[in-house]
Amino acid sequence: MIDIIAFIILGALAGWIASIIMKTNAQQGAVGNIITGILGAFIGGFIVKAITGNEVNNFIPSLITAIAGAALLIGILRAIRGRTSHA
Repeated sequence: MIDIIAFIILGALAGWIASIIMKTNAQQGAVGNIITGILGAFIGGFIVKAITGNEVNNFIPSLITAIAGAALLIGILRAIRGRTSHA
């Protein structure tokens, strides 16, 4: 149970920081930040494991990985939305 709560808090923090970096903070809200951060953690973790063969286990490296993954996710979503909104 503690792991799930810690994962949600890490996801919220990572999503919030990534939304500030990507300048989407005002559009997402708290739930959007949590979802973005959790998905970003999965994306970032997958990329790190694919490149290095190792998992990220400590808090700060995990947070950095989740922020990078969340920023990548926001960028991909922005590109998709930008492409489809003009149609």
